[in-house]
Formats: sequence, structure tokens, C-alpha cells
Amino acid sequence: MNEELPIQPHQIQRDPWQSLNAYTQARIALGRTGISVPLKETLQFKLAHAHARDAVYSVLNTNKLITALQTIDQSPILLLSSVTNREQYLQRPDLGRRLNEASVKVLSEIPKQQTSVAIIVGDGLSADAIQKHALPVLQLLIPKFINAHISFAPICIVEQSRVAIADEIASLLNAELSVMLIGERPGLTSADSMGAYITYSPKIGLTDENRNCISNIRLEGLDYITAAEKIFYLISESLRLKLSGVTLKDDSRLLNL
Repeated sequence: MNEELPIQPHQIQRDPWQSLNAYTQARIALGRTGISVPLKETLQFKLAHAHARDAVYSVLNTNKLITALQTIDQSPILLLSSVTNREQYLQRPDLGRRLNEASVKVLSEIPKQQTSVAIIVGDGLSADAIQKHALPVLQLLIPKFINAHISFAPICIVEQSRVAIADEIASLLNAELSVMLIGERPGLTSADSMGAYITYSPKIGLTDENRNCISNIRLEGLDYITAAEKIFYLISESLRLKLSGVTLKDDSRLLNL
């Protein structure tokens, strides 16, 4: 009678470049078991994918964000894009680039006065990112505006928003420049990444070559202090040179040489 031999688990064969894992959260040097990646890595991939999907459908807690901004003496304006639900937001990016009629009316009724900067905060593709990172960055950025005597309009919070909606908002606020903090498209290791988009002379119809982008603002990426410094530098240079986008370069490092 033959006895069944116990099944031996495959040993994980490690990759020779595994030490590089210490420098990145990217999915590299996963090793292998036989001809497949280890089960642990497969499960972690599925978990990361689930986090990314959850981030896309996350909902911005506007009341909490408004209360938080009030602690730094800001009274934000709550606006909505032309999107009616999240499914439509994902299917119709064009509607996320324009305000709905009620929001246009709200901004149109604000007394017009020339300001340098319009600050817009939008949920984008990751409301979680805005919930976590918008306030810490603004806590650092707004004092820089005040110290530099850069005027700014009331902060606008926009739900179901795309980047280009900042053009319409800043135009209605009669601002020379817009800076938009928005939740970025989630990645498999960065479901809560926030981006900042800077546009000089904003108006409806501009495209992305007119903007400067600072990406990956989060605790594991670009830290708050560095992000605020880069945003302020680009805004200052944009206002000085009266341009933005591909013609405006981040030469801030040269100042330290």
C-alpha cells in the first residue's frame, strides 16, 4: 500500500534586486513560486486594486472640510459641477469641467474685485486624498500668500469636479491665476494622492499645456512642506512672468545653488 506524501509548499525564489524595495512602493522584486508570483503578493495586489476602486467612489465630507478650513479663518464656498451622480462623472468628463447653473449663479452674485489667486479644492478621482491632504497644504500655503501680499478669493470647494472646472471658477471670481487641489487618479500603491494645478489667466476652453502640475502630494510621496513651497514658487513666478504651463519651468532648485 502506497502512502501519500505530504504536499510540500514551493519555496519562494527571491529576486536578486530585492534590495530596491527599500526605495520604492512600486510592485517590483516580488519573487516567484514555481512559475507564479507568491500567493501573498497576489492577495496584496487584489487588496491594492480594491483600495483604488474605493477611492474613485469615495465621497467628500464637505461639512468636515468646511469646518476644518474655518479653523484657519477661511469661509469656503460650496459648488457643484454639472454632473448629477458618480457614474455620470466617470462616463462624462466634460460635465465635470463645468459648473451647474446654481453654482454659476452663486459666483455671479459675489461682488467683483480683482484678486491674484483663486483657490479651488475638488474631489476629483479620490475624495479621500482631498480629505486627508488639502487642509495641511493650505495651512502652509495661505500664510505664504499673506506674507507676500498676494490677494486670494474665497476658497471654493467643488464636488464631482475635473481639473478644468477651475478655469470657469477663477474667471467668474475675476482672478488672475487659479490653483486647484484635486484628488488624482488612484494607483495600486497610491489611492490617496493629491495634485495641484496652476493656471495663469484661466478661462473656459484652456487645455493642459496651459497648466503646471505638482503631483503625488501625500505622506508617502511629496511631503506637505515641499509641496507648499513648490506651489508657492510656481504661483509667484507665474504672476511675475504672466504665464503658466509648458513655458513656466520649476527652477526653484537653482535658487539654492
